[in-house]
Amino acid sequence: MSPFKGQTGLKRILNASGYSLDGLRAAFTGEAAFRQLVLLNAILIPLSFFLNVSRVEQALLIAVCLLALIVELLNSAVEAAIDRISLELHPLSKNAKDMGSAAQLVALSMIALVWALILF
Repeated sequence: MSPFKGQTGLKRILNASGYSLDGLRAAFTGEAAFRQLVLLNAILIPLSFFLNVSRVEQALLIAVCLLALIVELLNSAVEAAIDRISLELHPLSKNAKDMGSAAQLVALSMIALVWALILF
């Protein structure tokens, strides 16, 4: 069992919230792709409120934008873990990083597809 798993209740929630904010801060300061996605979300999400779409469609427009942020956070976490293990070039490390990048490509494609289907 991990020594970091000892907290329960409100203390655990407060600790988890702090770790989450630390992760967002690390992604924003250390990952250009995350900053670019934040900018894209800062444009698209407010824009969705001005479109003549149903609430369900608006929810989908917002959800796919947020999904891309989630995928980028996970992709960045995979890359950091791989780099922590070794900076040596290795085929398995390349595969892991490439798969994370592919996941982000799919998420960005979902944004384009969902926005296009709803708007056009």
